[in-house]
Amino acid sequence: MGFDDGRKLSGVCAVEVLHRKQVTPHMMRVTFGGEDLKRLPQHGFDQWFRLFLPRPDGKATNFDAVPDKLRTLDYLKYLTHGDRPPLRNYTVREHRPDLGEIDVDFVVHGDLGIAGPWAATAEPGERLVIMDQGKGFDLHPDAGFHLLVGDESALPAILGILRDLPRGVRGLALIEIPEMADVQEVSGPAGFEVRWLPREDSSVLPGSLALAELKAFQPETPAELSAYLVGERTIPTGGRRHLVALGVPKSQITFVGYWRLGKAQA
Repeated sequence: MGFDDGRKLSGVCAVEVLHRKQVTPHMMRVTFGGEDLKRLPQHGFDQWFRLFLPRPDGKATNFDAVPDKLRTLDYLKYLTHGDRPPLRNYTVREHRPDLGEIDVDFVVHGDLGIAGPWAATAEPGERLVIMDQGKGFDLHPDAGFHLLVGDESALPAILGILRDLPRGVRGLALIEIPEMADVQEVSGPAGFEVRWLPREDSSVLPGSLALAELKAFQPETPAELSAYLVGERTIPTGGRRHLVALGVPKSQITFVGYWRLGKAQA
C-alpha cells in the first residue's frame, strides 16, 4: 500500500483529545481517544490519516461534511460546505487499539498554520474526526539498503518506519530538525545509522541540510537501494532526481512533499 491507495479506504473515526504533551521545543504530542479507535486498522510504519480540525475562527464546525472516502468527487462535495472543518494530513506516532488511543505529533512553529497552533492549546474533551489512509511506506524485502530522508514534519513517519522495520535490515536515516533539542529517542534495527541534522540558525532553509546530505551519500549498489523521501518538497523532488541519476530504480523510491517553503506547513 502506498500513499495513493488511501483513497480506496473508507470509514471515519470520531475522536476526542485526552491530553497533550510538549515532547521537544518544536513538537507537541496530542493523545486522542474514542471507541472508534478500537476498530482503526493498525497498519504500522508511517500510518497516516486525514485530520478534520475545529474551525480556527471559532464558528461552529460541521463535521457531518466529512465524507466516508476522499475520492475526487467526495473532495469536491466537501469543499461546497462553507462550515466544513479544515483538513490536514498526519501520521500515527503510536497506536494502542486495546485502549482506543493514538498519539499524534504536531510540529509547532508559533502561530504559523492551523494544526500546529491548535495542538499547542488543545484541551481534553475537544472532538475531531479522522479518516484512515493506510500507510505510504512500502517495504522492499529484496532491498540491500534502506534510505530514509526527511525534515521535522517527517519525523513521526521516519521513527515509525524504524520502529517497525525487520531487525536485520541495513540503512541510513537523515533527519533534519530545527535544533539539537528536537532529537527524539530512536528504536530501530542495529544496522541502521541515524544522522540528526540540526539547522540551529533560522537563515538555513528547511530541507537544505537533508538534501545536501542525501546528495553526498553514495550507495554501494544503487540497484538494491530502497528510498523514502518526504518533507519540504525540495527533499523528495531533488532527492529523487539525484538517486535516479545514480541508478536507483524509480519503482524503489517513495517520495512525497509534505509541505512547501513559503506556505504554512501545519
